[in-house]
Amino acid sequence: MDVDAMRTQIREFLASAPRPEGLRNYGPTPTEADVAPGRIWHKFLAEHGYAGLHWPAEYGGADASVLRQAVFAEECARADVPRQLAITAMDLVGPVLIAFGSEQQRQRYLERIRLGDDIWTQLFSEPDAGSDLAAVRTTAVRTESGWRINGQKVWSSAAKCAQHGILLARTGNDGHRGLSMFIVPMDAAGVTVRPIRQIDGESKFNEVFLDDVELTHDALIGEVGQGWPIAMMTLGRERLTLGCQAVTMFRLHEHMVAAARRRGLYDPALARLMAKIWSRMWLLRFTWERAIDAGDLASPAFSVLKLMTSETDRDLADLTTEVLGTDACTAPASTGDARIVHAMLVGRAQTILGGTSEIQRNILGERVLGLPKEPR
Repeated sequence: MDVDAMRTQIREFLASAPRPEGLRNYGPTPTEADVAPGRIWHKFLAEHGYAGLHWPAEYGGADASVLRQAVFAEECARADVPRQLAITAMDLVGPVLIAFGSEQQRQRYLERIRLGDDIWTQLFSEPDAGSDLAAVRTTAVRTESGWRINGQKVWSSAAKCAQHGILLARTGNDGHRGLSMFIVPMDAAGVTVRPIRQIDGESKFNEVFLDDVELTHDALIGEVGQGWPIAMMTLGRERLTLGCQAVTMFRLHEHMVAAARRRGLYDPALARLMAKIWSRMWLLRFTWERAIDAGDLASPAFSVLKLMTSETDRDLADLTTEVLGTDACTAPASTGDARIVHAMLVGRAQTILGGTSEIQRNILGERVLGLPKEPR
């Protein structure tokens, strides 16, 4: 099937799909209120073969090409619906368990993930480590029955409503080789979750405290010391969906231009700013399409896209004050342009979540361009 026919098929499917009451395009992470409609929507997608497109057929997936995965993500963004219940379980944990997990782990978790029964959270970032995963301090110490975990994680998406977490912890002192990956039941004794209230009023991120959490031997994913390559695999999967973020930006751009016209603020100066950022968005889209055509998720193009998409998204959101004038400073609901104000409030976070822009520049400089490493 050529790409146009594929796109038409997916677009028609999404247009005719029944939407549960309360469903909204909440992005990669649901709030607690989004879980019930999001789970119904996910099960509908699973019933029609649109959940786990990238998974092998033997685990209920579709063995879909990178292009088909990307088109589906893009069309979901265009239809203003989530493409799954949450990103962590389907896009990150599933492929990890398929590649590194034991057969027991696959049997226990994969089908529940595919059907949207379980939400997972990613327990990677720490208060003193941020985007530098090599600086993780949470420890996993062997015991007679398995492992004892102590530490703190932060910015853990959906942790409040998650059944399981995928945890990166230190099992040795040898840098990257001293890290291992574990499965943590979020209702285990010693696990405490504290939601972080965001500037937009939502609480998608959380602090997670792990105090003498006891795990069994089979909680380890892969081998001891294999945590770093597993973590890199999860981060690589996130890059694939940058195309749907570009679609979201185009929709936001349309709303902003219309809002500025309604207020009589769309003068030549603002028109030039909007045209300039519109051009950047098209450059990102074309770069994304070239990367998708190549089919290599490890391509440096995805690191470039992560950096430039985040900063373009931020810069577009910063134009809200030009578009709405003083209305940008009022409560979102009172302006009639809640989507635009919301974008302004969360825009700055785009250069932090999923890997900060500073870390992305280090990766590109050191690993792609071969520049000397940053002094540490």
